[in-house]
Amino acid sequence: MADEVLFLDLKAAYAELQPELDAAYQRVMDSGWYILGEEVEAFEAEFAAACGAKYAVGVGNGLEALHLILRAAGIGAGDGVIVPANTYIATWLAVSQAGATPVPVEPDPRTCNLDPNRVEAAITPRTRAVLAVHLYGQPAEMEALVEICARRGLLLFDDAAQAHGAFYRGKPVGNLCHATGWSFYPGKNLGAYGDAGAVSSDDPALAEKIRRLRNYGSAVKYYNEVKGVNSRLDPLQAAFLRVKLPRLPEWNARRARIAQYYLQELTAAPGLILPYVPAHLEPAWHLFVIQHPQRDALHAHLRALGIQTLIHYPVPPHLQPAYAEMGLRPGAYPLSEQIHAQALSLPIGPHLSLADVKRVIAAVRSFVRALPAG
Repeated sequence: MADEVLFLDLKAAYAELQPELDAAYQRVMDSGWYILGEEVEAFEAEFAAACGAKYAVGVGNGLEALHLILRAAGIGAGDGVIVPANTYIATWLAVSQAGATPVPVEPDPRTCNLDPNRVEAAITPRTRAVLAVHLYGQPAEMEALVEICARRGLLLFDDAAQAHGAFYRGKPVGNLCHATGWSFYPGKNLGAYGDAGAVSSDDPALAEKIRRLRNYGSAVKYYNEVKGVNSRLDPLQAAFLRVKLPRLPEWNARRARIAQYYLQELTAAPGLILPYVPAHLEPAWHLFVIQHPQRDALHAHLRALGIQTLIHYPVPPHLQPAYAEMGLRPGAYPLSEQIHAQALSLPIGPHLSLADVKRVIAAVRSFVRALPAG
């Protein structure tokens, strides 16, 4: 049997950059400085520039990036924050950890991102903010959300954990709203070698609050102005990210070529719903997510042929036991539930070969061809 088609080959990514990554490791180890410091500051400046933002603040991970944004903005108990019903649970958890209440809103079924019309309808006197997600690496409809939030007096934040290097109407994600939360989990388009995250923003006051909150609420060692947390980007991870950041456009371009080939070759496959990309968006293609009513059978079929696929995500947040107190039952958010029941992520990544892409396409076609007509 042919070698397995990996969903994402992280070892190949390391091999491509090994001399530079090893040199970055040695530089940090030789420095004798292992918490914050110049390496983190250098990455923050470089990443802010890549986002088109004035500031970036490195934190421990993507969840804490979102949580600290909300805390720094003064959002807490009694406040409602509109979130996608269709997302990874971290978006909701950030709201809950801030003491606020997540208010789920259904997606546009074509893009799987927040539907601005439904967002407007969900606003109540308790609503303080909207937290959009650029799901699968495709930007949400930020122009409409910016207009709604400005008109209704709400803050707008975005979760860009899957959108490194994506563009909305020619502008990079990371400076489309008040503040953006990032994850550098190893599997992301810009991935560290452990947990890491950041916030980007043009707001100097918000950035400074997050700098203090991430460091025990302290700007000066042993003097604590607020009750902060320990969520500091590690200098070693910052050094690795500095190596990878200049490669992000090229690696995203490789992903885009794979995505276009999938779109071209799978368009005629009956029963498949392929990603829909409006012309004004340039996705990062973190994931290539198809939908099929027999998703689980397709998943098993591909696995039997040695092709790794993943399900992003099998259970929507409102049906997770963690949010049982909301009392929501199946059918509460039918569009999201349908996406979660049908979504399957095909292999995609900067080190996936054309031969393996063709294997995936042939395997998907063989599955849909074998299904009974009608």
